[in-house]
Amino acid sequence: MQNKMSPMRNNLTPVASAVAVLIMSVAMQAQAQEAAKPAAPQEVVVTGIRASLQQSLNQKRNADNFVEVITAEDIGKMPDKNVADSLQRVPGVSVAAAGGGEGSFGENDRVALRGTPFGLTLTTLNGHSVSSGDWFADNIVGGGRSVSFSLFPSELIGRVTVHKGSQANLLDGGAEGVVDIETRKPLDFKKQFNAQASIGLVNSANSGKSDPQLSGLIAWKNDASTMGILVQAFHQKRTLSRAGQENQIWWDKVDVGSPIDSAIKGAGTANTATSPASGAVTNYLGGTAWFEQQRTREGGLIDFQFKPSKDVSIDITAFQSHLDAPNVNHNFMQSLGRFVGPSWATTGFPTSAVSGTLSQGVISQLSVGNPAGCVPCSGMSSSVQEIFSRPVAESQSQFFNIDGSFRVNDQLTLAGKVGTTKGLGNTISGAMGIWMPWTGGSYTVQGSDKPVIYVTPGADKFSIGGFNNGAPGTPGAPYTYGSHVTANDKEDYAQIDGTFKTNLASIPTLRFGFRAAEHKRDLTSIGNNALPGLSNAANLPMSGLTAFPAIFNDLGANGAGYWTFSQASVNAWLAQYTNYSGHLLQNEFSIKEPTQSAYVMADFAGEGISGNFGLRVARTSEQVTRNEIGASGNFEPRTYNNNYVDFLPSANFRMDLNKDMVARFSVSRTMARPELGQMAGLDLRDVQGTGNGGNPNLKPIRANTVDLGVEWYFAPKSLVSADIFYSALDGYVTYGASTGTFYNQIQKKNTVYAMSTPINTQAEVKGLELAYIQALPAGFGINANYTYTLGKETGAAPGSKCGDLLAPDCTLIGTSKNAYNIGAFYEDGKFSARLTYSYRSGFLNGTSRNSAAYQNDIGTLSATLAYQINDSFSISLDGKDLNNPLVSSTWKTPGAADLPASLYKNGRQIFLTLHAKM
Repeated sequence: MQNKMSPMRNNLTPVASAVAVLIMSVAMQAQAQEAAKPAAPQEVVVTGIRASLQQSLNQKRNADNFVEVITAEDIGKMPDKNVADSLQRVPGVSVAAAGGGEGSFGENDRVALRGTPFGLTLTTLNGHSVSSGDWFADNIVGGGRSVSFSLFPSELIGRVTVHKGSQANLLDGGAEGVVDIETRKPLDFKKQFNAQASIGLVNSANSGKSDPQLSGLIAWKNDASTMGILVQAFHQKRTLSRAGQENQIWWDKVDVGSPIDSAIKGAGTANTATSPASGAVTNYLGGTAWFEQQRTREGGLIDFQFKPSKDVSIDITAFQSHLDAPNVNHNFMQSLGRFVGPSWATTGFPTSAVSGTLSQGVISQLSVGNPAGCVPCSGMSSSVQEIFSRPVAESQSQFFNIDGSFRVNDQLTLAGKVGTTKGLGNTISGAMGIWMPWTGGSYTVQGSDKPVIYVTPGADKFSIGGFNNGAPGTPGAPYTYGSHVTANDKEDYAQIDGTFKTNLASIPTLRFGFRAAEHKRDLTSIGNNALPGLSNAANLPMSGLTAFPAIFNDLGANGAGYWTFSQASVNAWLAQYTNYSGHLLQNEFSIKEPTQSAYVMADFAGEGISGNFGLRVARTSEQVTRNEIGASGNFEPRTYNNNYVDFLPSANFRMDLNKDMVARFSVSRTMARPELGQMAGLDLRDVQGTGNGGNPNLKPIRANTVDLGVEWYFAPKSLVSADIFYSALDGYVTYGASTGTFYNQIQKKNTVYAMSTPINTQAEVKGLELAYIQALPAGFGINANYTYTLGKETGAAPGSKCGDLLAPDCTLIGTSKNAYNIGAFYEDGKFSARLTYSYRSGFLNGTSRNSAAYQNDIGTLSATLAYQINDSFSISLDGKDLNNPLVSSTWKTPGAADLPASLYKNGRQIFLTLHAKM
């Protein structure tokens, strides 16, 4: 199915075979070299942790603006499987293991600077833009700007530079900064021929499975170092089994006159008058979620460098990475709250069978019985099993880029880039839904950061019945929904840059340039339709019946032993009884965004002071086409056009206070274009009647930023630094409440939804960054950093949480007030070890029409042990998430106590790897 329906496939040679051959080649040549070596002792050159630390500090010290630098050894000496894993240890950088509110998957996926949303940080690769995609449908629909770091394995990287400030020659689009990923170049190697390879396994504790990790590199250059070629390939798999509880699916207010309302009021006490149950929040749908996924990341990079003369150089690079991530989410959800409300249950359910506790506006405990002779019980269900499978879930990033430079004369050098980059997000999803007979049950809320205790009699045995889900005469009839969502993202670009060396001592260099690009994104959505036989329970794949695993005991939640169906059996059932046809026009859109920019920048230098100042001008045109309900009642295309010009001045000052201390000051105006999905995406919850919809008239986010810092390089490989920063955001995107009419796939008709719609407002973010690094005697070293951030909305936009007159919440999305990293390392000629603990406090992860989801505090522990067998071989043992962290979130609703939203545990990951080089 995947090969037929994937619109973009990896055309590279199968990388697993290539890496295996490369490893064998390296091993054979290494053995030959070992045999030919003289017995005399060899000089040991330190190239490990301490060497890369010194490189990073040197580059930071010599930079004109505020930067953080990570070199290849930094990435290679920790269990960093993509660049985001390494960046989380940099002050001022925050990462998340997901692109939105879908939870954590044990691998960092998004990067943001200084407590702001991901879309305000621009990610480039070798200085040019890069498109990527997502495999999760919500992110495919709502994203488009931020880059998925799951597509970029650490083996590709030579260096990563984080620009926290701005300067005119950096690409526009990063309101809070730019992360530039630099790959290795063939002419940068010292030796004429280089080969590196690694072969290893990763063991994921929750799944109990070990999967291969393969990567390799070959680089060659001629004797004159005027021509070189580099080839890299990678093939990495990981099997994920995540224990989770998802309670945020549907918290809502108790219906007036419902059995819950009547029972709580009838209990007497203060509940009757001061806290009527009809205004309280209860759980309508929530429960156990078991997520399984097998991720295969493969691809490669080819880089050809050519210097035909001392004045001309050409660099051609091609890259492709493909993440294949089919998955299934088993959802066993309790439905007591909804079925003892009038919307789904028939009237007449005995109030005497309902009891509960009302506390701070929440039904914190609810018990509902199964009374004998209950007539309405035959049409009710205590729980529902919804197995949501994605047999196709993939993302892809690729680019082709040509860099060239030409030294016109001793004063003028011209450089240019031309290229194209593409991203893909593609997901085919379908649900197997099964309502179970009414058995009664209960739930108990233990606290906002603890799992809810759901008790559902008979959850460990397969059963079907109760609610008919719109299929009269067929109690408990199976149902389905889903879609095939594909987003294609593409940018073509060209730029020219000039460097002019003046004869002025105070302004030695002038830089200038021009860039033109055209960004396109289109999204298609095709519905999942039930075929004859789907609603017949006799057609369920009973041979695939299985149970939730024991890992739910570790989560502290019910679920272990609950019945479910395997992914393979669900996929076979979907393939036989559903098809994908008919465009869901309301979900589809296309965006065309041409941009042009030009800049001029001067480097200046004086006694103990240096830096740059300049101006960048950026022009943006946006054409957003989406489908809206027309006069005929049908969905018809409508196009919105917007144009804007931004003037972006910047100035950076670097002052040498003495031989060991550097002070910096930076001021700039920057901008970021709104997320593409925020302008046109549509994400609906058909059962709840809620959703998020795009705003095609969103304006860009513009920031006025100020940075001030001091750095003390008090010893070799050592640093103490302090930075303060402030950013005023004009156009920050928040969410306001509205309504909209859309087609409901479950009800099969147009219905009115309560919507959250992105709108522009104002905000600010400010904070302090502290860092301490020191190489100690005898091979030891320590590093620590701390970031304090305050972010808030200041605009109080009408309809937004901040604009709520009764309970305003002006929290900025993504802002953790406190974040820190503590690490220690040891290294000698043969053995090295490193231990790091990373922590960030809770932050706002997203909002809906009446509530907000906050991710709670989280800390992760990682470690690595490495042994250098000889000059050609080494072995490493890496541990990721060794403390098995709980990733949890809290649901906050005005006027009610905080509630547990979601809790996830992905388990520990252990990597064992053999490295070879020559």
